Parts: sequence; structure tokens; C-alpha cells
Amino acid sequence: GPANLAYVIYTSGSTGQPKGVMIEHHNVLAMLQGFEHLAPSGQSLIGTSVCPFSFDVSVWEFFSNLCFGGTLHILRPEHFGNPEHFSSYLVKNLVTCTYIPPALLSDLATQLEKQSGHIALNRILVGVEPIEQGVLQRFRHLSENMCIVNGYGPTETTICATFFSFKNVIDFKQRTPIGTPVLGYEVYLTDFNLQPVPIGVPGELHISGAGVARGYLNRPDLTTEKFIKNPFSDNPKSRLYKTGDLARYLPDGNIEYLGRIDNQVKIRGFRIELGEIEALLTQHPLVTENAVIVHEASQTDKRLVAYIVPHQGQVIENTALRRFLTERLPDYMVPSAFVTKENLPLTPNGKIDRRALSQLSVSNYQLSEKTFVAPRTPDEELLAGIWASVLGIERVGVHDNFFDLGGHSLLAVSLLAQIEQQFGKHLPLSALFQGATIAELARLLNPSTNSIDPWAPLVAIQANGSKRPFFCLPGAGGNVIYYHQLARHLGQGQPFYGLQAVGLDGETAPDTRVEDMAARYIQEIQTVQSQGPYLLGGHSFGGWIALEMSKQLQLKGEKVARLAIFDTTVPFNQPLGIDWDEAQWITDVAHIVGRLLGIKLEVSYAELQQLETQAQFNYLHEILEQNGWPISIKQLRALVKIFKANCQTNYMPQDIPAIPISLFKANETPLVSQTGAQMETFSQQLKQESSWGWGQYADGSVDIHVVPGDHHTMMNQPNVQVLAEKLKVCLAQVLTV
Repeated sequence: GPANLAYVIYTSGSTGQPKGVMIEHHNVLAMLQGFEHLAPSGQSLIGTSVCPFSFDVSVWEFFSNLCFGGTLHILRPEHFGNPEHFSSYLVKNLVTCTYIPPALLSDLATQLEKQSGHIALNRILVGVEPIEQGVLQRFRHLSENMCIVNGYGPTETTICATFFSFKNVIDFKQRTPIGTPVLGYEVYLTDFNLQPVPIGVPGELHISGAGVARGYLNRPDLTTEKFIKNPFSDNPKSRLYKTGDLARYLPDGNIEYLGRIDNQVKIRGFRIELGEIEALLTQHPLVTENAVIVHEASQTDKRLVAYIVPHQGQVIENTALRRFLTERLPDYMVPSAFVTKENLPLTPNGKIDRRALSQLSVSNYQLSEKTFVAPRTPDEELLAGIWASVLGIERVGVHDNFFDLGGHSLLAVSLLAQIEQQFGKHLPLSALFQGATIAELARLLNPSTNSIDPWAPLVAIQANGSKRPFFCLPGAGGNVIYYHQLARHLGQGQPFYGLQAVGLDGETAPDTRVEDMAARYIQEIQTVQSQGPYLLGGHSFGGWIALEMSKQLQLKGEKVARLAIFDTTVPFNQPLGIDWDEAQWITDVAHIVGRLLGIKLEVSYAELQQLETQAQFNYLHEILEQNGWPISIKQLRALVKIFKANCQTNYMPQDIPAIPISLFKANETPLVSQTGAQMETFSQQLKQESSWGWGQYADGSVDIHVVPGDHHTMMNQPNVQVLAEKLKVCLAQVLTV
């Protein structure tokens, strides 16, 4: 019957022990009917068998022909492995349907283009590895009836679970999608909690429906682990297969394959999908093929390396590739080195041999010779030495960008700590927005050439662009460094300014009233934009300051075109009543710093309580230094002082004129700090209402958006990309100056 076992096929396991996958008759029939539905065979059906029986595509080759009345040609290996012989065979025997592995696609297209005889081929199945669009276009041009199907599916879901059909001329800038589910199948992309992910956000691919296998032969434990109950179905017998593959939905509903979850790496505390970088490199007009791997420069230093195969006869500058990715990815996802190859090594089954790539030596962790400018002054030489040491590279040019060379927030702290040691000059993290190159930083450090106060509240995170500037307030603590990714994903045309707290220098007293903070920040933003309408935003506590700024601006006769609120309720209209000792404040700041940096800091409140105040700061300083964040004691004291002032403020909004408001809510609950828990008790009642209380201040209804991540991680990759896309839409109506 349909539920009887059709075959057992073995697939490799991560432990080295092969797994026998049990496929039933109805599984095979469902997949074959799905392919026939997508690409009907027509009157003449002549197919080939080219795959070994150990490869499940061989099942498709046999039965997609024989079950629909076709003829099957079983080819000898010497015919199939040689593109010239294979193309001749296809033409001579009027073959209409065949499977072509990715490794043969380009060469076979070349040989078929040389054939003078009639090409009957009209159905091609491809898959396994990401495929270049241009090659598929060449097959499409061979015959007006050509239907090319890109198939994806693990053995456990019967050959293919999704199809993407190229019946028409295509023009995708991204890599070839894997399409949509086969008829009778369902596909779900979820996070690690089995919650669906939004469009554009990578998630693990799960498959249910007619093609899901019975399980693994004599492996009930593994079957239970990989074939789980389907939480999206009311049918108690419905199961999901956990593929371990990463994918994301494209805006048109197709699915893009990104690679294995075990191809997901963690560098500097950030989880990185290598497939996401490869997908973007595929979009570069001069890149034919690419692979991104992790190269371990040392036990503690992991770097991303991109191997590039350019189009024939083309030369790609490293700087161009860096610039291309920098405009689309956060700094920590941009490879530190780009290596050009004529071709990439392949495994026997046609997949990219990443192990072979990882054994190649890499020495070009720097920009190309064309852009290198050596240090010209003693200050630049000293800075170049510091940069080379911190970044772990041989040399740095004065115009090389810190972030382009692999710099990130943790390294920025180390860099500025060494600069303070060598130059005796204390700079904020935001200084790297103004001094991202050695030449710029040298000017910033020189009193005779610097006219910028690095501690000034207004920070130009992205100064260029023709659109109306967006001014954004950070959460409690007042540091704007974490807005870097949001600014980048809004695009180069959108000027983005952060407003950092007064007092971060450890010398100036912080403002304690929201009204005073707002008045100060208005003076700052009007040095850039003297008249409205203004675009304002604020995250957490920063949302309250932005609200007060909106009020004060409108009382001055200015217009506020949009107030963007990031994951916070309206002010509570009552004091928080936090009465803590210094040890508790330090513990709380440590928790928040750890969340922002993506590291877990083991800070014990009980241990801190036993120490004098100075020793408490020494204790936290030592822990931060051990975790690669050598912030000075002076900065730590300033950070705690500002955080305390922000949390203890008693802001009660009065007479707020109506303003257009967009509210962005994080869809995950974070591990909250003590202050977070205290605030949560106040905000619970406000959160019962969908606008979180902002409706009382809104001009019309509040524009509400739910974004992935929690209160902190909504500003990190990949979540920040979704936030940026939604924010772009909100600002679009008022961006034209």
C-alpha cells in the first residue's frame, strides 16, 4: 500500500555514521506528481539516468520518466562526465529531460551552444549548490520551451521539497531562489524557539507534508530528534522535519537558501550566517562564484575570508568588494580578506570543498596597494602602530577605514584605551564616527587642527545624504555607538545623527531633568537643521527625551514630521522609586553592557557588596578587560553616573501637542536587568493597550510595527535590517527636503 516502505537510502551523518532514511511509496508519488504539476512532460518524454543509486535524485530520474510513459536512457559514466560527449548524446538521442549537477552546468551550456542538431531538451532539474543566474539564462536561450527547475530538499523529505521554475527569461539580482513548496508539502522558517521569522530574516527551514520520510532505520532516538510534532498543524499526526538548513523569505514569496546552520559561526560574540554574505557577493556584477569561510589567524583571532571567482577576464579590486558589502552588511560581517581564484575546489559530489579552502594561507588582511598611503607624521606613525596591533595586521594606511579593516565596538574600546595611554587624550567611542581613518583621528587628536569636540552631544553617525536628517536618542547610559548598524541599513542617502549624553567624559555633570536634556539637544540639532519639519527617534529612555523635544520644538513654532519610538512605553508619570546602593547600580550597568556587546559578564552583586566603592569599580573594570572591553575607571564611573541619573529622573509630560508617532515593538522578551524589572512593573498596565500609551500624544492613530529581537537585540543583526526597512517606510512620506 501507499504506506509501505519503498526504499532505504543512506545519507552521511555529522558523527560519521551513515543514516538509513526510510521512504514510503506515497512519499515518492507525491514528489513525482509535484514535479509533473510544475513542469508537464508533454507527448514526448525521453529521460536520462546519470546519477549513482546512492544519490536520491536517481529515484526521480527513473520514475519521473517511467511512471509517465517515457523512455529512459541509462548513460555510462564516460558519457556523463565529459560535457562534450554528454551534449552530443543529448542531441543525438532527442533527450527531453535530464538532471545536471552544478559543476557541469557552465561547460555543458558551452557544448550545447556548439551543437548544430535539434535540441529537444525542455526539462532540466538542477540543485545542490547555489547556481549562477547567467548560466541558467544560457540554457533558457537554447530552446523557447525550456523549463529549468531548481530543486531543493534533504533525503529525509524525498528528493525535493521546493521547486523554482525558470519557464521565462529571468532577471534576479540575488542568487537563484529555491522557490516554493512542492505540491502537497509545507515549509516553515523559524527561529530557535520554533517561532516564524519575518520576511528577509534567516531562519531554520522545517518541512512537513506528503514527502516527509518515515524516519531513520533502527535509529528511533534520531528519528524523534529530527522528526518533531508539527506545532503549526491541528493534525496530531503531522510532523516537521528539522533540516538544519538556513533560509529566508524573499519579498516575492520565494525562499532563498543560505547554507547549513553548522555553517553559522560566532565571531566576537556575533552570530554570523556565512551564506548571507555569500548571497550578497553573488549579486556583485563581476562575481561568478564565491565562498566565505572562517580563517583562524590565531587561537583567539578568527577572521572572515571570501574566496572569489570573477567573470572571465575581469579583475575585481578588494576595495570595491569591501565597499559593496559595507553598504549592505554590518562591519563584523564584512570579510577581512578577499582572495581571487580561477575556480573553487569541489568535493566528489560537486559541492564547494570548504575544508580545502580553510587550509590555504591568507596574507592580505589589508586594503589593496592602490589605496595604501603610508603614515606621514609622527602622530600618524604612532596611530598606525596602535591600529596594526589592535587589528592584528601588518600595516595600515592613513586612509584605511577602521571598520573596513575588521574593526568593531570591542576593538574600538581597546583602540581608544591605547590611544589614551600613548597620547594622554581621553576619547569617546563615538569619536570613531568622526575619526574612522588614521588621518582623521590624527586631526581629532591635534588641538591645532581639530575644531570638533568629540564629547559634544551631537554625533554625525552618517553625515552624508540628500534626505532630511534623522536625529535619534539612545537609551539610559547615553552612548550612541549601537546605532551604527541602524544608520547603515537606512542607506547612504539618509543622514543619521545620534545625541550622546553630557557627562560621558567623566568630568561634566550629567543632566538630571528630561526637560533640560531636550533643550540642550534641540540647540545641537539646530546647528545641522535650523528649521523643521524634524524627524526624531528614541530607543528606551531616549524615546521620552524625543517626546519632550517634540513638545519644545512645536512650542517654538517648528513642525515635527515624525517621532519614531523604539520599544518603550510612554513615561510613567510617577517616580521609579529606585533606592539602591552603588553595588546594585554597577551590577545593573554590567548586565546592560553585556547585552549590548553580546557577551555574558559574570558580575556578582554579593561580592561587590563586600567591597569599597573604588574597589567595586576596579572589580568591574577587571571583568570587562578580561572580556576584551578595557574601558577606563573614569569612563565606568561616568557611565554608572549617567545611567543612574537617567533612571532616577521624574519626567511627567505636560501639554504635548499632537505629533505623528510610529511605535516599533520588539517581539521577544529580554533577560532584564534589575532596573528593567522595576520598569516592567510600571509598564505592564500601559502595555495592555496596543499603542503602549502613545495614542494620547499622537496626531491620528499610532503607526505600530512589530520587529524581531528583544529590547537590545532589535538593534543588532539580523534584526536591525527588518527595523531599518520598516523605519524607511515610515520616514518616506516626509524625507524630501
